[in-house]
Amino acid sequence: MPRLILLRHGQSQWNLENRFTGWVDVDLTDQGEAEATRGGELIARAGFKPDVMFTSVLNRAKRTGAMALEAAGLKDVPVIEDWRLNERHYGGLTGLNKAETAEKHGEEQVKIWRRSYDTPPPPLAPGGEFDFTTDPRYAGQDIPDTESLKITLERVLPYWNSAIAPRLKAGEDVLVTAHGNSLRAIVKHLFDVPDDRIVGVEIPTGNPLDIELDAELKPVSARYLDEDRAQALPALS
Repeated sequence: MPRLILLRHGQSQWNLENRFTGWVDVDLTDQGEAEATRGGELIARAGFKPDVMFTSVLNRAKRTGAMALEAAGLKDVPVIEDWRLNERHYGGLTGLNKAETAEKHGEEQVKIWRRSYDTPPPPLAPGGEFDFTTDPRYAGQDIPDTESLKITLERVLPYWNSAIAPRLKAGEDVLVTAHGNSLRAIVKHLFDVPDDRIVGVEIPTGNPLDIELDAELKPVSARYLDEDRAQALPALS
């Protein structure tokens, strides 16, 4: 059976500062680096040797993957980067402090923007500090100016189907190092999580989620490798 590990990046500087990060390329904190290393140690202890690692183009995910592979003693694993594994785009909320935003717009509205499945935040205004349209990593791409989790899934799923799933169906083991919401999109797809329940699914930072899949890429088993930091998982069908 093919084996898949999903690894959310370690704590970032803006995680620590409680800011909406999205596509902003912030780095890991010292704690985040420790989480990445710990994730790699757990991967090694579990005997997982991926044939390939997929990651986003954002440094916090790429560095987490690289540090995990190094800690696991896996130096020659091919790495494939793609922006479609980026974090959810937080639109006009990008860079804002979450508590201050709740004070300004009300906790209920911010909760809807953050946790609802299909209601995106206001779009990001063009030409500002966080305008990603001039970033060469996205040249020629029709990139969003805001995203809900639903919209995030709509860009992650085609990439999953075209790039990641074929490797798993070929019998390869795969590591995906990405972000809370891009990984939640994959979890929603794999576990067929209903729209109203995916809002309660959290992916902890730096804790590898080890999933065994059958030939149809349906989960047979799933567990977090660090049991002390595990979150509830969707039920297996």
